[in-house]
Amino acid sequence: MTDEMMTIREMCDAYEVTPRTLRFYESKELLFPVRKGQKRLFTRRDRARLKLILRGKRFGFSLEDIRQLLDLYHIGDQQRTQMVRTLAVARERLEEMRRQHQELETAIEELSQQISTGEETLAKAGVGQPKA
Repeated sequence: MTDEMMTIREMCDAYEVTPRTLRFYESKELLFPVRKGQKRLFTRRDRARLKLILRGKRFGFSLEDIRQLLDLYHIGDQQRTQMVRTLAVARERLEEMRRQHQELETAIEELSQQISTGEETLAKAGVGQPKA
């Protein structure tokens, strides 16, 4: 990418998002495109912020968490506060994901057992396997 501004269409193509998504992030004060008439032009800063927003969303961070973390960039402490807070939020999210993973593992095991029990019951009754 160059330092020049990008249109909303170029942003959509480059980051595989919709115009609606970009307008939504703008309304949530996550992006700040330059307005030229009816056009929105996105700067290099907007592109960097969008990358971080998309990464945060992929990890399950809330938009409010992402906004707060992005706002810490300009505190003036070489991003130390931003990094400390980002690591804290990331650790919390990782713990939550691990809990969800364990719950999912348990549910998968229970469902597998239920399926096995159901198949055994049908086999004992002389009924063929149901079609999936």
